[in-house]
Amino acid sequence: MRFGAGTLDANDRADDLYRQGRDAIEEGRYERALDRFNTLLGLKTNRTDGALYWKAYSLAKLGRQAEALSTLTELQQQFKNSSWQRDARALETEVRQASGQTVSPDSQDDEIKLMALRGLMQSDPERALPIIDQMLAGANSPRVKERALFVLSQSNSPRARDIIANIAKGGANPDLQLRAIKALGVMGGPDNRQILADVYRASSDPAVKHDIMRSFMVAGDRARLLSLAKTETEPGLRGEAVRQLGVMGAHTELADLYQTETSVEVKKNIIQAMFVGGNADKLIDLARNEKDPQLRRTAVRNLGLMGSSRTGDAIKAIYQSDASPEIRREAVNALFLQNNGRVMVELARAENDPAMKKALVEKMSVMSKSKEVTDYLLELLK
Repeated sequence: MRFGAGTLDANDRADDLYRQGRDAIEEGRYERALDRFNTLLGLKTNRTDGALYWKAYSLAKLGRQAEALSTLTELQQQFKNSSWQRDARALETEVRQASGQTVSPDSQDDEIKLMALRGLMQSDPERALPIIDQMLAGANSPRVKERALFVLSQSNSPRARDIIANIAKGGANPDLQLRAIKALGVMGGPDNRQILADVYRASSDPAVKHDIMRSFMVAGDRARLLSLAKTETEPGLRGEAVRQLGVMGAHTELADLYQTETSVEVKKNIIQAMFVGGNADKLIDLARNEKDPQLRRTAVRNLGLMGSSRTGDAIKAIYQSDASPEIRREAVNALFLQNNGRVMVELARAENDPAMKKALVEKMSVMSKSKEVTDYLLELLK
C-alpha cells in the first residue's frame, strides 16, 4: 500500500488530514472537520471509508441530515466489507431519529453514560466489564466507545485486557483498534507485548504496524523493535523501527544494526536515530571513519544539530583533518547550525584555501552575531 513515492506522499497527506479532522471533531469545530475530510476524500487512499464515516458524523452535527445519510449510503455501498459498517449503521439510526432537527455538538446522553460507567467501574468493576464489552460491540457512537476503552484501560483485570486485545486484533473500527494498540503499550507487560506482536504479524495495515512499533517503544521492548529493524521488508516500516529505537536511546542496538545494515537509506535513518537518542560519541566516530562520503556527511550534519558544547570541537577537528571539500563544507554548515562563531572564526583565521575561507565568512555574515564573529568581520574590513 505504501510502495512508491506517489503513494507514500498521498497516504502521508491523508494521515495528516485525518488527524486534523478528528482533532476538529474533538474540539466541536465541525465545519473545519468537514473541510479536512472532503479534502482527504479527493486523495483516494486507504483512509476513504473512515473519512466518509466522519464526514457523515460532521454533517449530522451540523444539522445536515440528508447529506449525512447520503454519505453513509455511499460508505455502505462502496465499502461493504469495511470495519466501519457497524458504526455507520448506528450513526444512520441516530441521524434518522434526529431528522429535521439540529443535533447539538455535545450529546448529553453520551456524557451521562460515560459518567455512570466511570462510577460503576470504581465501585463494582466485575459488573462494569460486561457492560463495557457490550458498549464497545454495540451501536454506540465512536466517541462513547473511545471513552469506554479509556476507562477499560485503567483496569488491571485479565478480562479487561482480553477485551482490549480483541479490539486491537481488529474487532472494531480502525480508530478504536489504534487506540487499543496504544493502550496495550501503556499497560506494558510481556503478555500485552505478545498480543501486539501477534497483531503485527497478522496485519497488513501500515498504520497498525506503525502504532504497534510506537507501543513497543512505550513498553520498552527494544528486542522486538531491533528484530523488526532487521527483518521488516517494507522500507518505511524498517525506518519506523529504527526511529523508535532512537527515541528509546538504544545506543548499543543501533550501533550493532548499523554494522550489519547494507542499505544506505536505512543507514541514514540509523544515523538520524542516533541523533535523536543523543549518541554523540558514535556520530563522531562515523563522521571520522565512515567510508561512504554520503553517510559521513549525514553524520556531520547531525552533529551540527547537537549542542556546540558537546560536538563543536569534534566538528572543528573533522574540518581540520578531512581532505574532502564536501565533508569540510558540511562541517561549516554544522557549525553554522550551532551558531558556533568561536570555532568558525578560529578556522577562518587559519584557512589558506580561498574557497573554504569564503564559505566560512559567508556563513558568518548571516548568522546570529557573537563578539568573536563581529570582531573578525571588522578585521576583514580594515
